[in-house]
Amino acid sequence: MTTPMFDKVALIGVGLIGSSLCHAMRRAGLAGTISASARTQKTRDTALRLGLVDEAYENAADAVRDADLVILCIPVGLSGVIARDIAPVLKPGAILSDVGSVKKSVIEQVMPHLPKDVHFIPGHPIAGTEHSGPEAGFAELFDHRWSILTPIENSDGAAVAQLKKFWEGCGSHVEIMTAEHHDLVLAVTSHLPHLIAFNIVGTATDLGKVTDSEVIKYAASGFRDFTRIAASDPVMWRDVFLHNKEAVLEVLSRFNEDIGILTRAIRDDDGEKLEALISRTRKIRRDLLEEEAQEKGED
Repeated sequence: MTTPMFDKVALIGVGLIGSSLCHAMRRAGLAGTISASARTQKTRDTALRLGLVDEAYENAADAVRDADLVILCIPVGLSGVIARDIAPVLKPGAILSDVGSVKKSVIEQVMPHLPKDVHFIPGHPIAGTEHSGPEAGFAELFDHRWSILTPIENSDGAAVAQLKKFWEGCGSHVEIMTAEHHDLVLAVTSHLPHLIAFNIVGTATDLGKVTDSEVIKYAASGFRDFTRIAASDPVMWRDVFLHNKEAVLEVLSRFNEDIGILTRAIRDDDGEKLEALISRTRKIRRDLLEEEAQEKGED
């Protein structure tokens, strides 16, 4: 029998990411014991019933006691509060990480509470669906997806390497970068698209000359993609936008400038400019698909 990478892993939160981590850890034998905390009795009961965890607690501090790896799977706005609650019982030498879509804010919230003998290595698996809750998880969620680690200054190299190996065991490719760069990259690739999706679905359904039934009946594939994204967890995304405010506002400002260019092209019947833009973005899409296929072929 393979020796697990960690004797005990504790998850704070067992939603989509937390429950998928449980499945992935079980599949790869990465943890001897999995414990978790969740606010509601229903979630704790479900996690136990599905065999996601061995132990389930209401209190986060109870879940992390004696854990070698602790992962915060919560809205980023709660990071500081949870860090304060669990800090007194964190095991010396333990690794603390998270899965939040914002890194600079999480570091600022967590660091003031941590003992010096705990290794804090922020992380972010770039994977997800519009579904949530412990029943939404599946082991393959992280397969062939990127997980980003943003070690803080003077992070322990051995701990970073171990966490990298953990995510690779869950099926991910792993990239290491600074928190600031992560937040800008994600503002462009994830946060802005979600913001647009939330807005455009609201605009379409609020347009008085088009009924809700027509929006549903005649929705083309592009709009259906927007509605899928717009079904994402509201609390999580509220926190993402507020805690990555600077980067989101920066890319939103650039987006508004580009929308202005498009508006003028349409108003001025500038078909050449419109075609050039569409051709450019079409090529980018094809390049992305080719790169994704090559990455999967390497495994």
